[in-house]
Amino acid sequence: MWPEHPDDAVSWLQQRLAGSAVPFTRPPGLAPEPLTPAAVLLPLIWHAGAPTVLLTRRTLSLPTHAGQISFPGGKLEASDGDAVAGALREAEEEVGIKPAEVRVVGQLADYATVTGFHITPVVGLLVPPVALTPQPTEVDSVFELPLERACAPGGFLKERYERNGVKGEYWVLQYGPDRVWGATAAMLRALGQTLAGREPYA
Repeated sequence: MWPEHPDDAVSWLQQRLAGSAVPFTRPPGLAPEPLTPAAVLLPLIWHAGAPTVLLTRRTLSLPTHAGQISFPGGKLEASDGDAVAGALREAEEEVGIKPAEVRVVGQLADYATVTGFHITPVVGLLVPPVALTPQPTEVDSVFELPLERACAPGGFLKERYERNGVKGEYWVLQYGPDRVWGATAAMLRALGQTLAGREPYA
């Protein structure tokens, strides 16, 4: 299924991701106040024939989202020229990925969280081996999830939540002992279904 050579993979990914964005929608229960702009990098490590997605486990000492699995990323800063620059900066700060090592291939549709963030998911390809230096104050550890798991139909399940009296649903992917959920799972699912040629936003 996957192009083996990174150059072929870049072209293939760009074609799949082109035009994948859908209109931005606000989730149930989201306050009308302006959202905080943020960006994340979805790093695809292109092992020949078996590409993976790099994910991080956040440290337990963080004030928000402690212990959760996420993509490298965070709030945009005034010095960031755009979401791509912000995603690359955050990835370097959190896990030591050098911007020059990332071949940006596209973006997914922006995503809003019930906690008030407007996230732009940036997809980038990295050629292994990839040297990582996780920032211990933010990242407890990193791991690679096979990209085929994100593309497999039926791999994600929905769970319900209630926040401030408003009910909603979120996506969950169980990978061994790791539970990927919420915004990370939603963006991972959108990536997988976009690459697999299926409607990712249903």
